[in-house]
Amino acid sequence: MSKLVGRRIKEDPKDAKTVSHKFLVRGGYVRPVSAGIYSLLPLGKRIVEKIEAIIREEMNRIEGQEVLMPVVLPADLWKESGRYESVGAELLRFRDRNGKPMILAMTHEEGIVHLVRTELNSYKQLPVMLYQIQTKYRDEARPRAGLIRVREFTMKDAYSFHTDQADLEKYYYRCHEAYERIFRRVGMKNVLSIEANSGMMGGKVSHEFMAICDCGEDTVITNADYSYRANREIAVAAWKFDKGEPLPLEKVSTPGTKTIEEVANFLGVKPEETGKAVFYQDARTGELIFVLIRGDFEVNEVKLANAVKVPELKFADDSAIEAAGAVPGFASPVGIDGRKVRIVIDRSAAETGNLVVGANEADFHYRNFNFDRDMAGTECIVTDIACVREGDPCPLTGQPLIFSRGIEVGNIFQLGTKYTESMHCDYLDRDGKSHPMIMGCYGIGVGRAMAAVIEQSCDEYGPIWPMSIAPYQVELCAINPDKAGVGEACEKLYADLTAAGIEVLYDDRGEKAGSMFSDADLIGIPLRLVVSPKTLADNAVEFKVRGSRDAEKLEISSAVAAVAARVEAEMAQYR
Repeated sequence: MSKLVGRRIKEDPKDAKTVSHKFLVRGGYVRPVSAGIYSLLPLGKRIVEKIEAIIREEMNRIEGQEVLMPVVLPADLWKESGRYESVGAELLRFRDRNGKPMILAMTHEEGIVHLVRTELNSYKQLPVMLYQIQTKYRDEARPRAGLIRVREFTMKDAYSFHTDQADLEKYYYRCHEAYERIFRRVGMKNVLSIEANSGMMGGKVSHEFMAICDCGEDTVITNADYSYRANREIAVAAWKFDKGEPLPLEKVSTPGTKTIEEVANFLGVKPEETGKAVFYQDARTGELIFVLIRGDFEVNEVKLANAVKVPELKFADDSAIEAAGAVPGFASPVGIDGRKVRIVIDRSAAETGNLVVGANEADFHYRNFNFDRDMAGTECIVTDIACVREGDPCPLTGQPLIFSRGIEVGNIFQLGTKYTESMHCDYLDRDGKSHPMIMGCYGIGVGRAMAAVIEQSCDEYGPIWPMSIAPYQVELCAINPDKAGVGEACEKLYADLTAAGIEVLYDDRGEKAGSMFSDADLIGIPLRLVVSPKTLADNAVEFKVRGSRDAEKLEISSAVAAVAARVEAEMAQYR
């Protein structure tokens, strides 16, 4: 300890809101350099290396081959795939000294396709999976929570290439199993694999691995027995709607009532008896999109974007709404010209009868809107674009849906030909015909995994590291090392433990016991041996497990064997 670089800090950092952020800084694992950018100190580096070693073992176990691609890539590759224009400001773009457009890679689909198309061209060479553990950079607008949302980070990203979809699906689920092993082996206590939206990555099938904890920024939606799992972006519920007997459409005066609450109160109806109009625009083309959803639901913008096949939406301004013939605050799909606007009707509005909706006239609404009757002949999309609510019925079991918080620690995607087609990464089949390769990709955030372990495994004093990734396996504490032969006894224990293959951090500083134990808690090493004049008087050492209040005494002559057996037993859980 007298040689270890990285001091312990008593006070929480002012900007730290999460447990992992506080303890990673206070314990001397990381140091902030700039917003979302951190240096790893020796303790943090040791943990990261152990996580990476587990990842490598599991990737090699499923025939992965490790490569290393550049962090800096020419923009031309991203232009080939189409993502140079479609990805926003989070992609850091710059020019080199020759004026050539370059990017700092936030992900490496383009890089791996460039590599594979130069090396592989025959069905005989497929399938193959290549992976790397590499630095990434995402120019995150709002870094937060220490290593959970950063700008520079280390990621394991893997990419598989196949001749057909069936082969991809077979490998995809092998990788899914490998991910489950990885998260168990690094010591995460509760990780759920959930269905997810593919987003900017593309493809039709994807799963996120969520470490369940209160500080998570993602919402995980499950039922009580976990048979249903999804994230908020794609979750569905077994909603049942009632059309009832259609009543005549009636125009009524509703002066100054623009919100659902105002309209419902004025007319004496419930929010679920109203229809809410929400206007969006395609952020690139400006095309107007009119959404009608029942008043007690909120629009799920990811579902909407997928339904209209628009990569980025924004709220429409009033001038665009008025140009389409609608009146902000009193808008309705009734009478709207479908040639000027795309109309999307949520199932809740299409399948509920006699709703109150806008009349496209200031201070007026319609009563008794019925989609089948009042929108007959109007071109529109009817689909589920609603956000699931806590307590809604599960689509599998009917049980109430439960909302939890989670940290996304990994994700996997069936990409298909999104990148290989646009970038001409082809293989020749048995007949010499050319086809685009079928791709999958698989990512794990290494630093985020370290932070997630702390969130799930800590107490008020510091982390409680699992043996598999702990910076050291045993901490040896010398109390009064200058007295009663304590220093000499500790030196011998340190040498014998090290010779037995045990990783030992020896606190030789001669600090007071309270300070020493406080530091030990912040470092969070699983097993602790304490040697003092008092223990030596009994020819013993004190043995304690991190997180336990109880300690026991071991005879000094058998301490090394006892500790080695305990380390082996702990490690066996993670193999």
